[in-house]
This record gives sequence, C-alpha cells and structure tokens, in this order.
Amino acid sequence: MTTTSTSSNAVEAPAPPARPRGWRALPSPVRHLLLAALGLAVFTGFLLVTGDLTALRMAAVGYTMLSIAGLQLLVGGSGQVSLGHGAFMMIGAYTTALLVIHMPMLPLAADLLLVVLVAVVAGIAVGAATARLHGPYLAGATLILAVGLPGLAHRYHEVLGGSNGLTIRTAGAPPFLQGVVTNSEWKALVVWTTVLLAMALLATVNSGRLGRRLRAIRDDENAAAMAGIPVGRTKVVAFVIASAAGGLAGGLQAYVLGTITPGSFTLALSLTLIAALVLGGISSMWGALWAGLAVVYLEIWASDATRALNLDRDVENNLPVVVFGVLLILILRFWPLGVHGAVQRLTAPLRKKSAPR
Repeated sequence: MTTTSTSSNAVEAPAPPARPRGWRALPSPVRHLLLAALGLAVFTGFLLVTGDLTALRMAAVGYTMLSIAGLQLLVGGSGQVSLGHGAFMMIGAYTTALLVIHMPMLPLAADLLLVVLVAVVAGIAVGAATARLHGPYLAGATLILAVGLPGLAHRYHEVLGGSNGLTIRTAGAPPFLQGVVTNSEWKALVVWTTVLLAMALLATVNSGRLGRRLRAIRDDENAAAMAGIPVGRTKVVAFVIASAAGGLAGGLQAYVLGTITPGSFTLALSLTLIAALVLGGISSMWGALWAGLAVVYLEIWASDATRALNLDRDVENNLPVVVFGVLLILILRFWPLGVHGAVQRLTAPLRKKSAPR
C-alpha cells in the first residue's frame, strides 16, 4: 500500500472579510440617529450665540433642506425628474393651517403626523399615475401639478382663503422655558429636531435595500427588472417618500411663518428646489444642506447688496435670481457634482491619510 500526502497540495481557503469595527460596526439607523443628535447639539449651541433673526433664517434653511433631501432621493436616487415638488409643500402647509384652525386642541406633533399622512396619500395618487412615464413626459405631468394646484386656493377661497391665503397662530416656547429661549429660537429648535429626525430616516432608506434598488432602477430599468426588482412599485415608493418629505417641510414652513398663501408655492418654487439640488450636489444627501443654505442666504445677501448700493427695486427683485443662476453655471462648470462634490474633492487627501491601511 502506498500513502499519499495531500497537505502540501491543499489549497488554502480565502480569508473571511474583515468585520467592520468601531463606528462602522453600529447599525445604520443607530449611526444616523447619533449623527442627528450631534447635529442638534451643535445647532442648539449655535442658537445660544445668535439672535431671533438668525434663528428664523436657520429654520427656513431647515425645512428647505428637508424638502430638497426628499427630492434628492427621488431624482438622484431613482432618476425620476419631478417639477412639482413645491406642490407637496403647499399640501403640507395648507393641511397644517386647516388643522390649526379647525382642530386647535391637537398638539403640533399630531398635526405633523397628519400632514405626513395626507402627503403620503397625495404621493401615492400622483406616483401611481406617473409610474410608467419617463423623462420629459414625467416632468410634464409633474409640471401640470405645480401649475394647477395653487389655483385651488382661488377656486375654493371660502376654505383656503383665496389670494390672501390663511393666517394661523402657533404656540411659542413652553412656560418652563420662558426666559431661556425666545419664541423664534424655540420654533427653530422644533424645526431642526423634526428635520434631523426625518433626515436620519431618509439616510437610512438611502443606504439600505430600498436605496440600492432605486439606484439600480436609475442606472438601468431593464436590468433592474431582470434582476427581480419591481420597478413600478419601487418608483411609486420613492415618489411617496419624497412627497412625505415635501409635505412635512411645508407643514414646518406654515408653523414658522404663520401665513400660507398660494403665491408662495408657484412653479418658481419647484424650479428653485430642483436647481438648488443640482447646485448642492444631486448624488449625495449632504448636498441638501448646501442647497438649503444657498436658497435662503443668497437671496438675503443679494437683497442686502442692492439696498447698500441704492439700486432700483426691479434690480432688487431680480438680482437674487441672477446671482443664483450665475453661481449654478460656475459650479457646474468647475464641479459637475455640485458643492458637495467640490467639498469631497478638497477633502479627499485628508480622508486618504486617515483611512486605515
């Protein structure tokens, strides 16, 4: 008998992939909630050294950022171009106003939950109707929504207030915080708490299974369908999530401003949101932050500049649009991925040095 040794000829099995450690080992929802808590702590500290005017401006940045983040999931995630996102903000704003007027006993949290529910129902209706549309046909259908919906305020002026809109009065800081924070600061804190929680949810969706499905549909619908992804249903889900984010943003806007008019939700708002998304960075949810800052502060800075130079009123009204357009062209010329793409490129060397070998 002869014996053969196989130990020298054995093929070594590949080593298992290294498990993530530290921060990466945490579940995605936990990581995003911790980042939201850190962001809220930073924002609270920022409010302590600023005044009421800055608090209201930052509240506007917050709900604008949330609306654009929902649009990013829809456009940057699934590739569906929507020109009617401002209409869902209008739905959320008017729903909040009607709830405050006719059901004043409800707390704000209940109002916002009902706003999200109404926006979800509207998103299901619009998303199901446009699920089979692509490119310019989808853009045209949502464009009709943005143009036609503000007209309902004139058609049902007894309920929606017509051109004058609706005016509501919301509660300020609770009694035990009187003297600690002002009403404007409290509203900014409420807005940013809601926005950061919603952003954590959107980031979890974007990094999870649904986000991977959306990106597969964006890249190639036929390949995604052959891989077993339900394309139509997934696109409707993306539209519903974006609609909920837009409706919640509109509800927060009504809570902060207290005045809701149809003139605030025209087609110009929808076009501004999608242009700001491109400016901030369509490929990342971080782009919504830069986009929100641009939408709010570029208009403020341009208006301040026209007043300082004693320019004509027509110039003051149109200069913010011109500045925004020029800035958008320059950013797309030098940084096609938007402001966040430029930030990533500038910080790439630092990230390479800190990355583990």
